[in-house]
Amino acid sequence: MSEKIGFIGLGNMGRPMSRRLVEAGFAVQGYDLDRARLADVAASNRLSAATGLKELARTSDIVITMLPNGHIVREVVLAPDGVAAGLKSGGVIVDMSSAGATGTAQLGAELKKRGIVLIDAPVSGGVAGAEAGTLSIMIGGDDEAAIARVQPILAAMGKNLFRCGKLGAGHATKSINNYLGAIACAATAEGLVMGTRFGIDPQTLLDVINASTGVTGASQRLFPGQVMNRKFGAGFALALMAKDVGLAAELGRSLGMDAPYASLSEKLWAQARDAMPNADFTEMAKWIERQNGVELKGRPS
Repeated sequence: MSEKIGFIGLGNMGRPMSRRLVEAGFAVQGYDLDRARLADVAASNRLSAATGLKELARTSDIVITMLPNGHIVREVVLAPDGVAAGLKSGGVIVDMSSAGATGTAQLGAELKKRGIVLIDAPVSGGVAGAEAGTLSIMIGGDDEAAIARVQPILAAMGKNLFRCGKLGAGHATKSINNYLGAIACAATAEGLVMGTRFGIDPQTLLDVINASTGVTGASQRLFPGQVMNRKFGAGFALALMAKDVGLAAELGRSLGMDAPYASLSEKLWAQARDAMPNADFTEMAKWIERQNGVELKGRPS
């Protein structure tokens, strides 16, 4: 593949995503602040390790960021020795992190003045989807030629590519999707705890929900696979889910919406995050259990 890719952020998601690119035949150079992690990923994924952001950008055609939030993305891109300082005019930055839509649009406008195109392309599917190359990728951007240019790169990492709209639309879509998933997770836990306190077997109640109108992705997959068997290991941090719910709530506020469910969810997920800072997001159910003195148990998955 002719495009040279710089990949910034080699954590739980970035590691398998960068490996998929190498396996697809792309020349990939990686960077991570954790030097030990960078060396490990470079060796295991067969990619070259950059010594700095500017160096990585100078020798790349397309730079991918997979970082914790939009503030860090902005710092990495606009720092004096950051990506924008090294990427030549005509280069493309693809932000695959979870970030705010408004901030993404602002960053894109600043980069456009330098001749650099920004595309937002956050993902859904977790570590398992990254490993398998089956991620859903939500694409936002204003430059159709640049989007067509990165399409083969995104296709190496994802199975379902969705063109969502203008720059920032990918991030908006991701935050809305995760907000809805967060509501389903918390509401299902609350409902099961409610039934248990009344005396209904929680597994029986879950079976009824999954055969009835209360069914959701959370009740079908999350609770049988992670909660009822007490595994609590979906691989996505509760703090990250709280962040995404907050991004959705902030989006609603920026649009002048009356969005009480988003505001309440933002508050509840922040409370759970503060109570369990290192928890998996499925442990929101555990937090609701503790609030009500109930433990949900069911059949092993």
